[in-house]
Amino acid sequence: MEISETILCPYCGQRMELVVDTSVSSQRFTTDCEVCCRPFEVVADCEPGEILGIDVLSGG
Repeated sequence: MEISETILCPYCGQRMELVVDTSVSSQRFTTDCEVCCRPFEVVADCEPGEILGIDVLSGG
């Protein structure tokens, strides 16, 4: 099941919607900001149908 979560870009602070597949319990992936185009890492912990925690990390 996919859940939509609002996150903030760690660089420019832009709000954006991110869709997370909650059937995967622990995941880590890279995505790009829709505004400043800089890549950042997302770490999500999930249970089916629920996001337990989500962290947005700058590339450093």
